[in-house]
Amino acid sequence: MNQKVENQRQNTQMELLHHLEVPSVFLNDAQESKQISVPTTTVVEESHGNLSGKPNNILILDTETTGLDPNKSLCMEVGVILFNVSNRSVLSQQSFLLPVETNEAEDINNIPAEITRLNQPWKEGIKFFEALLDQCDAVVAHNASFDRQWFGKGLLPAINKPWICTMEDISWPAKKRLSKRPSVRDLAIAYGIPVWNAHRALTDCIYLAEVLLRCDDLEELLTLGLEPRRLMKAEVSYERRHLAKEAGFRWNDPIKGAWTRRLSEREALELEFKVALVDLDKQ
Repeated sequence: MNQKVENQRQNTQMELLHHLEVPSVFLNDAQESKQISVPTTTVVEESHGNLSGKPNNILILDTETTGLDPNKSLCMEVGVILFNVSNRSVLSQQSFLLPVETNEAEDINNIPAEITRLNQPWKEGIKFFEALLDQCDAVVAHNASFDRQWFGKGLLPAINKPWICTMEDISWPAKKRLSKRPSVRDLAIAYGIPVWNAHRALTDCIYLAEVLLRCDDLEELLTLGLEPRRLMKAEVSYERRHLAKEAGFRWNDPIKGAWTRRLSEREALELEFKVALVDLDKQ
């Protein structure tokens, strides 16, 4: 099929999807992509924020927390690097601790709670963080869904910039032989970056910055990473469950008894199996 015609056909399919009042399933085979209405799931749009064109400056971000639940735990460290995409250059970097009484995750991040209460300018740190945030077009984080939930609560300001997740939103080159959801450590090793420490906020930001420095097609990776993504459920049999796993879908998370992953419309069309758009509020 002529490539221009194929692109027009897929663009038409994606445009139609936005106007459907019922959810859709993408059915992919070697020759054709079709849409089938289903009555059991609801379409939920997940926005990355408003950004037209390619990001110029990105803010690479990581957090360390006292636990996993933002309703019970606190963010105790923030690390960021302001990175210029076109020049592949670090413009500024920052790390600061926030005072906490206890740290149940000390065995993981090696930050004693009493250290966070030593005299240090964390309030000024937050102000500088906001200044760096103002200069970026998008925030980049590994497992962004975890990091973003700590902002707009407690001492940290809300972030209204688009987010890009380097674990889920970026398709890393096949030649790197990475899993569909690689760890920061795996990314660093794949790009020839020595791993000397883990689970401190700025250290993980440095790993990501070094990875991005080595990406020849960084602009394309980030632009595709900004595509709107929605949670989708794999429609696979037990015998074909390996296809969902190989495609980066997760079992039982966040929907019990289902393989799910956040995907863009483009990514859904490229799959070898059906996927259904889902609404967590209906589960």
